[in-house]
Amino acid sequence: MRATCAVLALVAACGLLPVASPAGAKSAKASGAVRVPKGDMRAYMHGIGATIDARGVTTVFFSSSGLPPRGAGADGNWTHDVYIARWTPQQRNLGRPRIFIRRPEAQEPVSVAQNDTGRVMVSFEDGWNTPNEVSQRYGVYTSALKGVKPYPNDVLSGGHSGHVAAVGSRFVVFYSNDWVDGGGVDNLGTGNGVYVKTYDADGSLQRAIDVAPRVREWWPMIAGSPARALLVWQQYVSGETYARLKVATLDPATGALSDPRVIAGHVRYYTYAASYVPSIERFIVVATDDKGSGFAQLVDANGTTTATLSCMPATIREAGVAVIGDRAFTPSQDGRLLHLKLTSSSIELAGTQPSPVKWTYTGSIGLVRSRDQLHWVATSPEGLQEADFDLKAATAPDDQDECRG
Repeated sequence: MRATCAVLALVAACGLLPVASPAGAKSAKASGAVRVPKGDMRAYMHGIGATIDARGVTTVFFSSSGLPPRGAGADGNWTHDVYIARWTPQQRNLGRPRIFIRRPEAQEPVSVAQNDTGRVMVSFEDGWNTPNEVSQRYGVYTSALKGVKPYPNDVLSGGHSGHVAAVGSRFVVFYSNDWVDGGGVDNLGTGNGVYVKTYDADGSLQRAIDVAPRVREWWPMIAGSPARALLVWQQYVSGETYARLKVATLDPATGALSDPRVIAGHVRYYTYAASYVPSIERFIVVATDDKGSGFAQLVDANGTTTATLSCMPATIREAGVAVIGDRAFTPSQDGRLLHLKLTSSSIELAGTQPSPVKWTYTGSIGLVRSRDQLHWVATSPEGLQEADFDLKAATAPDDQDECRG
């Protein structure tokens, strides 16, 4: 991807706070210029996800500019390829990575989903062989990664920032399009709408749905349940340094979309994530507000919030939310793993524990080793960072964690 405009990013000295610069800025069709901050860690690695095959072997997908990652090329272009590495709960660390998709320019950030038949969809922005700055592309594979409708297929030429989820046998790609200069982080601009396309298990297009068309709303995130997808995205607020956080649920079988609504009026740009919790039949959204406080909400299939935790430690941009039964886990900006205890109508910050690896905003994911053990894989400019967490070692939150201090 063509990094032609160097812009200074506002990053904490430790390098752990989100740059919060737009992935979609690399596809600015309106101006033809690319808005990528200087020193952006995402030039090294960006995006991670996982699937599991019939033998119980997990495949971790990630986008990286080589191994070890080398960052942008001499011309400033990003150069990521999509890699895979295998893992089982019996392994200490991931197996040796290999390239899954390699093309010139960048294929990032990779997003993956697996449907109820085991089929896998892989989707990402692609800077290769496109008339626009990027195209949102996809491929569909068996659980053993044999091609069903293999890459490259366009979701949309010029589309960007897409993420994919599975709902039953279907796949749902939630993406943005176009770019509007000015405003947003460091005055880099915003996306110009969010959209959905649904696909069957063979990768054939079923529906195209305008969620928020041709307005300054972007950075779409998604989570899937057996019957619905939760769509989460941010809305530009003119003249402000925060965004509004919006959600809606989608039934891909019918195309029915719940009324989009704002669930938080002041969210830190790009700092939110979502996952599905099967044991309580709820989606969980974790995010951070513009004052640096984290929060969480549970959302049902109709798009209604059923529980809110209004304050907790700040979360990390593009960090995963791992789920084990009625518990959810996600990294915090102060270098810990947060433990959330859930019911269908409540969220409790049940504990925290320090992380042996430094979190970054380039993407991370939790792999379940057992009910009391998580293996976390984080991308970074130095390559993959892996850590095990004994969940029984958590300590109770203090007054500051729960915003009482």
